Amino acid sequence: MLKKLTAALLASTLMTGAAWAEKTITAVMHSGLRVLDPIMTTAHITRNHAYMIYDVLLAQDSNFEPQPQMADWEISEDKKTYVFTLRDGLKFHDDAPVTAADAVASLNRWAQNDAGGQVIMDRTESLEATDDKTITWTLKEPFAPLLSILSKQSAIPPFIMPARVAEQPADEAVTDYTGSGPFIFAEDEFQPGVSVTYRKNPDYVPRDEPADGMAGGKVVNVDAVKWVTMGDIQTAVNAILSGEIDYIEVLQVDLLPLLEGDPNLTVEVREPVGYQTMARLNFLHPPFDNQKIRQAALYAISQEPVLAAMAGNPEYYTICGAVLGCGAPLESATGAETLVEGNGVDKAKALLEEAGYDGTPIVLMAPTDVVTLATQPVVISQQLRDAGFNVDMQQMDWQTLVTRRASQSAPADGGWNIFITNWLVPEISDPISNPMLNGQGDDAWFGWPTDEKIEELKAEFIAAEGAEAQKAAAEEIQRHATDNVLLIPLGQYGFPQARRNTITDMIPSPVPVFWNMKKAD
Repeated sequence: MLKKLTAALLASTLMTGAAWAEKTITAVMHSGLRVLDPIMTTAHITRNHAYMIYDVLLAQDSNFEPQPQMADWEISEDKKTYVFTLRDGLKFHDDAPVTAADAVASLNRWAQNDAGGQVIMDRTESLEATDDKTITWTLKEPFAPLLSILSKQSAIPPFIMPARVAEQPADEAVTDYTGSGPFIFAEDEFQPGVSVTYRKNPDYVPRDEPADGMAGGKVVNVDAVKWVTMGDIQTAVNAILSGEIDYIEVLQVDLLPLLEGDPNLTVEVREPVGYQTMARLNFLHPPFDNQKIRQAALYAISQEPVLAAMAGNPEYYTICGAVLGCGAPLESATGAETLVEGNGVDKAKALLEEAGYDGTPIVLMAPTDVVTLATQPVVISQQLRDAGFNVDMQQMDWQTLVTRRASQSAPADGGWNIFITNWLVPEISDPISNPMLNGQGDDAWFGWPTDEKIEELKAEFIAAEGAEAQKAAAEEIQRHATDNVLLIPLGQYGFPQARRNTITDMIPSPVPVFWNMKKAD
């Protein structure tokens, strides 16, 4: 009996010591997490969550080149058949092996909601698991961007789930969060919008290559990562100064002086190209079902006041009217001159009169809890009012907005007319994958434009041979996107992050990931 008691006490002591020694990175992300299904939303916080617990077949390195992740591939001579072979050691968090059938089910579900996936499926002859480790994808015609779309870092990456989960309809949220990624979602500790914890997956087998962008080995060097929500950024700043947290994903520029002199902290902009901030209109309901009224909204808006209110310091923002992003290979600002120059209000008023705008209220959803989204609605609501719009700005947290923007109800019945969102420039620089340029009606991104012309222009872009021809095709896409107001570009920005110096080896990637990262004692 004494031996058993001694053994129990020893085990208890060892467990207590292990818990005390556990290394946990505590982070304040740009938003709280509520939506957990990465195929149902393009919200970056949900994408970040998905990278923790799921894996992908292909990933892009720091040069945005596709690299093997879960699978290697071969391409037939006629460029119409791609054979993907799963690497050894892949298994889900429930110990089941990852099979080709899981990948096929996941790819089919992903393609229903992703703009690039929809384009691929339009050109697909068959997609099948030819054995447990082999996926054979046969196209009707060559489609050069396939690997780039499958490996893309953001919007909706094609995360791999168990087939039983991926068979869930794409418009219904999954409730089984079994992945095969480097972390395991601690579902019993999840407090939606408050905190979420991820624990190291002890069975994850990283690739042998060193981490490079989103590619390479995903080596986890800590026991857990915890995201905590702090709606007030000043609270987060105080917490990182005191050592209560380790990392802040997004900082307000005007708070930088509080941090920059602290030798225990590093403040940096980790994304060199930056983000585009933009307005998205709802094509389904008045008044933005009218093209002239959409055009009036574009003419009413000027980027400079929006960006100045958002970032304050011009060092952190760029006036840019390019739908595909400034600094990107296909950059063009055609049709966005008034956004850049700020001289379109008179034109906006004339268009409203010509269209017979009757004062229908515009429901503008305005998130209050995300640093990079809080000011734009306030500025553009006044700009729209100055042009003659009746604006109903409704404040809410970002996760409520993310849920509400999926509603096709009339604005008076819980729907919406306009909201602001942000995208990494690499996410939107490819016209095939850019969600804003999807004109497939109910299958398009939130806003649901039915736009046959944009689909024709994208097909012309795909068929274009050579850089010069692609550039000309992209110019036509820019021209049409601004004329039909598929979005209203509001400019580009790059906000700084902060971390305590005990955090090292962060991967220089546009997506904040927590593998490779180390935390000193």
